[in-house]
Amino acid sequence: MNGLIATTAAHGEQTNVLLLIGVGVCAGAIGAKLVQKLHIPKIVGYILIGVLLGPVLGVLKEEGIQLLEPFNGFALGVIGFLIGGELKREIFTKFGKQVFAILLFEGGVAFALVTTLSFLALWYFHDWHTALAIAVVFGAICAATDPASTVNVLWEYKTRGPLTTLLTAIVALDDALALILYITSVSIANFLTGHQESGLLTMVLHSLYEVFGSLALGAVIGLALNWALQRTDEDDRTLIYTLSGIVLSIGVAMALGLDTILASMACGVTLVNLSPRRSSRSFDLIHRISPPIYVLFFVIIGARLNVHLTGMVILLAGAYIIGSVVGKTSGSYIGAAYSKAAPSVKKYLGFCLYQQGTIAIALLIMASQRFEGETRETMLSVIVAGVFILQFIGPLFTKMGIKRAGEVGMNITEADLIKTYTVRDVMDKDVPVIEAGTPLSEVIQLVSQTHSAYYSVVDAEKQVVGAITMDGIRSTFATQELNDWLVALDIVEPLIETASPAMPLAEAIERMRELDAEQLPVVTADDGNQYAGILDHRCVLRRLSAEVLAKQKEADGLHWAAAT
Repeated sequence: MNGLIATTAAHGEQTNVLLLIGVGVCAGAIGAKLVQKLHIPKIVGYILIGVLLGPVLGVLKEEGIQLLEPFNGFALGVIGFLIGGELKREIFTKFGKQVFAILLFEGGVAFALVTTLSFLALWYFHDWHTALAIAVVFGAICAATDPASTVNVLWEYKTRGPLTTLLTAIVALDDALALILYITSVSIANFLTGHQESGLLTMVLHSLYEVFGSLALGAVIGLALNWALQRTDEDDRTLIYTLSGIVLSIGVAMALGLDTILASMACGVTLVNLSPRRSSRSFDLIHRISPPIYVLFFVIIGARLNVHLTGMVILLAGAYIIGSVVGKTSGSYIGAAYSKAAPSVKKYLGFCLYQQGTIAIALLIMASQRFEGETRETMLSVIVAGVFILQFIGPLFTKMGIKRAGEVGMNITEADLIKTYTVRDVMDKDVPVIEAGTPLSEVIQLVSQTHSAYYSVVDAEKQVVGAITMDGIRSTFATQELNDWLVALDIVEPLIETASPAMPLAEAIERMRELDAEQLPVVTADDGNQYAGILDHRCVLRRLSAEVLAKQKEADGLHWAAAT
């Protein structure tokens, strides 16, 4: 594989990048499939494949990862846009106090605990000025929660409820909190180490520019995107306009030195709150194309692992991980208790906040430029190791938290149910069958007493030979004069297709779509096409919609409990 990539690199950089993307997506998908068999979130498989392709096998080398850097920006923009689509105004109207209380406590306690533990570990190796300068930077970085991996787990397990709602809002706002803590900590580090090229006021103003500039940019592009989407109903144009808006948010943000995630998130927030119904198609289309983007993004995260382990690195990484886990768990519990959040939020939200990723690494790279030599290398190794371990265990704990909160599977759709059902689960067994020799008068009487629009006709051996439909009866009255002489067999429609009880529902619906049929007779082929029931497409959709609605009401009941 190394030789193949090297060979293609000789023919052109573009071919090399395409090969890296192909290898990353294909291998990541295989890894995810393997870990899913162990009931582990797919993201863990992506990261493990990244480690295998990167540090272990050397397929994804540093130069290759650098070539894929623009893709990382695009992936973060897509993730930010989709997260923004979850932040509807009613969330902040209903849970605003809880969101900001939990955000401040989980970030603040983690910052304090990581700073304290890192300082105690560093004090043994450095003077207290340097130890404290590095420690406060570590504390600020740990406050960032990776929205990509967190929300990816929520989407994978179709979650809905107060924990999902608050978690989505918190990881979306964690960027801003981490930036504020970072600016404060770097100012302290500059003072302690004697590097004061930038004053505190300058850094504060730059932070305000980055945060509010990103939000303003995203809002403007969101307004323009909403205007464009109101003028089309075509899926192709909707997808083109939406992707254009996301890419513009990312590109302009990078050109102006703004935060790409915040900009694209603001674009999504603006769009979903201006046109909740119309924008749903945009978010649905982006969701559909996003899986390969996630796969490659997390494979690259795994491939980035490059740690030089020493005693000090192991000690500091342990302090960083323990401080992050304990700080976010206890901080979110305190914040949830203070704001009187739902019991599930108070108990399990902290488990869902461990993931860290690109944002933490980016803050580290910026901060490490202010240190030199061995200190800088140590900082990089500690954070990379800490972030990797938290990124690895984070999805496992997130799954545990949402599962214990009872929110897994609460956000299913009709399409999700169709994938899991067979025809037997939804067929109508109560529709009466009509024998071929039944007089038309009796057929009409039977039809008038039931509500079906499709009746199977069977012969003397009880095998299905055709069907009588309401349209067929109408045609008979319009063209026949001696209706009393007719029997069921005279007006039967030929049997075009059947379904079996064990057939996957998705396959049956696809056949009905190809035949442009609303109903199919269900027969047991093992018994010689014996009648088993009717598959009515409209009835199936009504049943599935009712089941989805019941799940949503159950989840909304959890929301109501949280609010009260």
